[in-house]
Amino acid sequence: MDFEKKLNRMEEIAQALRNNETPLEKSIELYEEGMLLSKELEKSLDNAKRRIEIVKIQDESEIETEEFGDF
Repeated sequence: MDFEKKLNRMEEIAQALRNNETPLEKSIELYEEGMLLSKELEKSLDNAKRRIEIVKIQDESEIETEEFGDF
């Protein structure tokens, strides 16, 4: 699942958890899923930050980038 789909799923989970009609057991399952997604999203953002920090400007007309791993 890509970043945007994970983020959309997090929004769905948050809405379901705010719904007072969601049963307790389902709420717990959604909470667990949300926590896992949160960790995955945080890892993706950390990787993106590292990739951005690795960008080096060699001169005014040339930009060098180095891959830091999967995003």
